[in-house]
Amino acid sequence: QVQVVESGGGLVQAGGSLRLSCRASGTIFRSNALGWYRQGPGKQREWVAAITTSGRTNYADSVKGRFTIFRDNSKNTAYLQMNGLKPEDTAIYYCNLDPVREWPDILGNYRSWGQGTQVTVSS
Repeated sequence: QVQVVESGGGLVQAGGSLRLSCRASGTIFRSNALGWYRQGPGKQREWVAAITTSGRTNYADSVKGRFTIFRDNSKNTAYLQMNGLKPEDTAIYYCNLDPVREWPDILGNYRSWGQGTQVTVSS
């Protein structure tokens, strides 16, 4: 059974940085595309960033230039480096794996999710 555990969230002031981690188990990690998603208060979950098995990356316009996604297959872990954080980045952040598609589903149509990690950015 595939499981992901997100960590690294916290409370940070606007302009600050955080690095989130997504550790996976129960799958051949390097064979999966991976996406980061977030759900802000009163909002629907939205896609944030993606990385393919070959390391290609893509970002939502709202985080482009501030966030960086990368992966360490030897540790079965992916990361989301978040710089220049803004109050509107406040959300629960989730990751998910996709063993089928080259890119993870932007709509996040996956059956199961981890518990997420809370990021709160104060102004």
